[in-house]
Amino acid sequence: MTLKESWLLPEGIDELMPEEAAQLERMHRLLVDRMQSWGYQLVVPPLVEYLDSLLTGTAKTLDLQTFKLIDQLSGRLLGIRADMTPQVARIAAHRLRDSSDVLRLCYIGSVLHTLPAGQASSRNPIQLGAEIYGHAGPESDMESIQLMVELLEISGVSGSISLDIGHVGIYRGLADFAELDDEQEQALFSAMQRKALPEILHLLSGYAIAENASNMLAALSELNGDVSVLDKAKRILQDAPDSVLKALDTLVVLAEMAQQRLPKIQLNFDLAELRGYHYHTGVVFAAYQSNSAQAIALGGRYDDIGQDFGHAQPATGFSLDLKKLVTSFPKPTEKRQVIATEWSTDPQQLELVANLREQGNIIVFDLPGSTTQTDKTLIQQDGRWQVVDTGNNTRG
Repeated sequence: MTLKESWLLPEGIDELMPEEAAQLERMHRLLVDRMQSWGYQLVVPPLVEYLDSLLTGTAKTLDLQTFKLIDQLSGRLLGIRADMTPQVARIAAHRLRDSSDVLRLCYIGSVLHTLPAGQASSRNPIQLGAEIYGHAGPESDMESIQLMVELLEISGVSGSISLDIGHVGIYRGLADFAELDDEQEQALFSAMQRKALPEILHLLSGYAIAENASNMLAALSELNGDVSVLDKAKRILQDAPDSVLKALDTLVVLAEMAQQRLPKIQLNFDLAELRGYHYHTGVVFAAYQSNSAQAIALGGRYDDIGQDFGHAQPATGFSLDLKKLVTSFPKPTEKRQVIATEWSTDPQQLELVANLREQGNIIVFDLPGSTTQTDKTLIQQDGRWQVVDTGNNTRG
């Protein structure tokens, strides 16, 4: 590497400059405070864990996204977390399993991806999330959605927020009903994700399955829209197994709750929404900003998450990347006053500096040989230290 290249960061790895970093810290404080006001307890999982713990159960899907290294103390393989959700599930199942029937946890921290999750995505996002453990009903799904929307609004997301809501149990139930084998289910799943109806029809025509099962699977890709699509789905999927009908009933209940609790939010129901299909078990949801096709927050239900840690329990929650929101977070309306002062050991000056900082001011000492350009300066006049105007532009 040449000297000119030594300052370059790896592709997809980014950093925040002072103004953005200050915005991030303000947003961090507000969002964590708001989650705690809802009863969520903050936890701080480690950056690295033994790989077999980090990729336990459904978290195995994170294998390709996880950086791996050897622990010099134990010789065991370690992983740098690519997602904090499995870590929080481990804490809930193992460390806090006796604390409450319903447990609410929140978290914030850096994660690292081997590959970007999407176009122009960061490989070192700052993940914030909240999880509810111990409750299996749509009420906890609704709480997760409502809290997610509230945090996005606090973050200053401009324009309207829309929600996409689905239920992976619908496709899973229909695939079981059609008795698809693993290869067929995966091929159809891939086509469903792309809403590729001609490919879906071609695949289904080659499978030896009942006509009604084929018709219902084919219809999924077009069952998306506002709340009215749920009534349409009930008609089209009336011959589906009970698991599918129960999943539809859950979406109906969730729609009613959302219309009451989030009346200004645009709702879109997509029955072929299979994001996290191998991880989620029920309701899935995503938040979008107007005029953007990229989700700004994701969530869903992942019941029995703690089974591999010895304590299976229902769970639901969401996560988002703070870096995606930092530019939209409202800047403070009032700038903190920056005051320069000469380097001194005068006890009166040092005491006044401490008092001014306690009041929220920024006090910068001019180190020997340097001068800080500010609007105000702390100088000694007539035997006492006082703040006076300098007429310079504030820097910082």
